[in-house]
Amino acid sequence: MEYNLDATGEKLGRLSTKVAVLLMGKNRTDFEKNVVADVKVNITNVSKLDISKKKIDQKEYSSYSGYPGGRKVEKMGKVIAKKGEAELVRKAVRRMLPSNKLRPVLMKNLIIK
Repeated sequence: MEYNLDATGEKLGRLSTKVAVLLMGKNRTDFEKNVVADVKVNITNVSKLDISKKKIDQKEYSSYSGYPGGRKVEKMGKVIAKKGEAELVRKAVRRMLPSNKLRPVLMKNLIIK
């Protein structure tokens, strides 16, 4: 099954929750949480997402390597400048999926254009 979503005018979080539900297959009657659904999700017009200027200036993405002083923080504006809006969607969907062995497989079924 293949889903095509248009991101024009959508909020980032609302779009990401829809995509996460579709990738996990929770909208299907044959849903099993330990099986990867045979689903591909295509997202188009990601550059036309509805993101407020306030959020671009304030939202931070952080990661921690585990070492002392290993915390890295990037603002949303810098992520957009470096990698584009597609990376925002990818990060949001990834964090909404369960953190187990299925997550990398599910993320391969997400196609952002």
